[in-house]
Amino acid sequence: MNTSLIKELRDMSGAGLMDCKKALEANDGDLDKAMDYLREKGISKAAKKQARIAAEGLSTILIDGDCACVVEVNCETDFVAKNEKFVNLVDKIAKLIVNNDVKTMEEALALSTDEGTLNDILVNMTATIGEKISFRRFERLTKTSTQNFGSYIHMGGKISVLTLIEGASEEVAKDVAMHSAAMRPSYIRREDVKAEEIEKEMSVLKEQAMNEGKPAEIAEKMVQGRINKYYKEICLEEQEFVKDPDLTVGKFVQNNGGTIINMVRFEVGEGIEKKEENFVEEVMSQING
Repeated sequence: MNTSLIKELRDMSGAGLMDCKKALEANDGDLDKAMDYLREKGISKAAKKQARIAAEGLSTILIDGDCACVVEVNCETDFVAKNEKFVNLVDKIAKLIVNNDVKTMEEALALSTDEGTLNDILVNMTATIGEKISFRRFERLTKTSTQNFGSYIHMGGKISVLTLIEGASEEVAKDVAMHSAAMRPSYIRREDVKAEEIEKEMSVLKEQAMNEGKPAEIAEKMVQGRINKYYKEICLEEQEFVKDPDLTVGKFVQNNGGTIINMVRFEVGEGIEKKEENFVEEVMSQING
């Protein structure tokens, strides 16, 4: 197959290299027919939407016996996030992930269904709904017979938290999930915090103490005190438990005969830079277009 033809079709359609190659092969190298083929399949239309920002959407949790998963699927508008087809898609993806031992997004997108691969489904849904649909991330956990899952979904899927606790009970695990949804811990315990993050925070805190006019040795003690406070803000085990602020979350779980093994918290759109809409510019561009 002529590579320059594939490149030309890719530039025209915005579709992926393999889709372009397949379209040309199916149409004996005829560029126009290949373009029509991509349009008919919804691939060209969908590919052009991939440059858009999809920061809305849904997250969900599915627990099936000793396996559980959290998934986040994004779209461009909150309106589409409430669309029945989109909601069903999120549920379908969760079922696929929980039933297949996949570890990477590449493996997940290659999963086979009765409608083609998961990637095919996403491409077709993008074309059907008219917005960029993106399967952003997933986490798949398994448990032993002595462990418990806890799950909590907030605001219909805007925040989903899955916890894995050794011992204790499902109720305790759910309490930890609900706490995590509210208090946004970044880590489970202080040993999990990256060294460079702590070094950066200590540098900022030391600068603050010095700017307050404190002597160097006093500043050092202040930094140590403040860094401990920082751990209490970002580490799940050290946070004050929302249901009983006299206890830390770690102590609450320990008092119930458990240990926190894992916690996964997905907040839809976190970390995605959302597009600022300027309606005046948008209207003017349409008038001038």
